[in-house]
Amino acid sequence: MSHFETDAIRTQTERSQFLEHSTPLYLTSSFVFEDAEDMRASFAEEKIRNVYGRYTNPNNSEFVEKICKMEGAEAGYAFASGMSAVFSTFAALLNSGDHIVSVRSVFGSTHGLFTNFLPKWNITTSYFDTNNLDDVEAKIQSNTKIIYAESPTNPAVDILDLERLGLIAKKHNLLLVIDNCFATPYLQQPIKFGADLVIHSATKLIDGQGRVLGGVTVGSADLIREIYLFSRNTGPALSPFNAWVLSKSLETLAVRVDKHCENALKVAQFLENYDRINLVKYPFLKSHPQYEIAKKQMKLGGNIVAFEIKGGIDSGRQFLNNIKMCSLSANLGDTRTIVTHPASTTHAKLSEEDRLEVGIIGGLVRVSVGLENVEDVIEDLKQALQNE
Repeated sequence: MSHFETDAIRTQTERSQFLEHSTPLYLTSSFVFEDAEDMRASFAEEKIRNVYGRYTNPNNSEFVEKICKMEGAEAGYAFASGMSAVFSTFAALLNSGDHIVSVRSVFGSTHGLFTNFLPKWNITTSYFDTNNLDDVEAKIQSNTKIIYAESPTNPAVDILDLERLGLIAKKHNLLLVIDNCFATPYLQQPIKFGADLVIHSATKLIDGQGRVLGGVTVGSADLIREIYLFSRNTGPALSPFNAWVLSKSLETLAVRVDKHCENALKVAQFLENYDRINLVKYPFLKSHPQYEIAKKQMKLGGNIVAFEIKGGIDSGRQFLNNIKMCSLSANLGDTRTIVTHPASTTHAKLSEEDRLEVGIIGGLVRVSVGLENVEDVIEDLKQALQNE
């Protein structure tokens, strides 16, 4: 059995007659057949081969195979974005009248999907308290099909006990679907704790350099089969070029994420000792409420640090205006450190009450710590705090 880093580098599904050392790009919309019987058998799925770019492509297959090995999954499907992975997973597995139990703190677009679009097909969602897993079973109904969660959560970096969620899902014969975007498969493998499916926005740390969009869902072969059949008909497939970029990105995932985590911990420790800050949340700080759970299920703490500046929403916005080096962007997981003020940007459309329920207080700032020299990152954050 090879190790994580070796699988990321040495998993290669295709070479042409030129025997490339690095997997080539397969920029073709379709594939040809040797004869009528080959074509018939391929469309009947009696043989596994590439048929049409919307179904499969060698670059997509390599990317998916790597993620499956990293996550310990049987199968997977790659998508054009993280949100197309989220939507397609739910659309493929749910029917009208079904119900989802979800953690309250989810990505803003996922919340929009649950509240604005799935109800059009009579699919409803109940939210459980991020910090109270006793609330999960109280929300389960007779028509519940899926328990859904992110861990760490966005943007407040809360940690959910994945093993406990897995036991609850098994007890009630429900599917457990985990968004593992913040952790990546390098830091956390939810399937080990009972997840049936794992979703990634590959746009974030998996790419790691802000170049391309992508998403992927992996898990049991039976469930992925349903997602595949839905997706080959609806067309959210990842492009071959983006799949090629993401597969190459996985080769450096471990070394990049190690450095991200090292830098993030130093940033969190600096902020924790700064008097303008009310609180700092980072999974591997001992002050984090779920520190022990994070240590149990994560290899390192990730690259996201959340902190609250004294003075509320105005102080948060002023802090962003004072930033000189770090980027102001809604993205995360880049080589470049990114600073976001959720209350006035990514979650501004939520009511204040809804924001508070998911831990988004007025002065909350989310930092996606990059790969610059950490002293330069800390110096920029420090001067931004001093200049308010």
